[in-house]
Amino acid sequence: MSDNRGTFITDVETLRERARQHLGRGAVTSTYSGDVSKTIEILQNVLATEIVCVLRYTMHSIAAAGISSEAVKAEFAQHAKEEQEHMTAVAERINQLGGRPNFSPEGLATRSASQYVEGENLVDMIKENLIAERIAIDHYRELVRYFGDNDPGTRVMLEGILVVEEEHANDMHDLLVNHEGRPMLER
Repeated sequence: MSDNRGTFITDVETLRERARQHLGRGAVTSTYSGDVSKTIEILQNVLATEIVCVLRYTMHSIAAAGISSEAVKAEFAQHAKEEQEHMTAVAERINQLGGRPNFSPEGLATRSASQYVEGENLVDMIKENLIAERIAIDHYRELVRYFGDNDPGTRVMLEGILVVEEEHANDMHDLLVNHEGRPMLER
């Protein structure tokens, strides 16, 4: 791909002509300055991470038990739904870049940044989800920096997911404080 950073095309005819070239590349135009293959490879791992999060939160939303578990179960179910939205967005981005999203369960755990841990009780479940969210936050921040201006579409998608993951971590922290009865945040 050519490096077109720093040039601004105001000529509509040039824009139209470029759009007609290499139609087989779909959304990947000559101004894409990232490495498409590397981006797809990275996003396959992000997809695996989101799938694992959907599975873990779904399991926790079903298995959580104990006093005041209904509100926690509802929170887990809501997070599972939002993680599924992330999963779909990532899969769609892979498709836009010309890849085929890998939903295969084979090797899923090794492709994922987060782990699938069920937890022994409600507090363990909350802690495992908080740990997973903290992993996702650091991973997505790193990826946002990596994609920078080379792939703003992927970067913006990941920034949106990052905001939700930060909300999830905050929710899990609040639940942990509520169930352990003491503030956890260091002041």
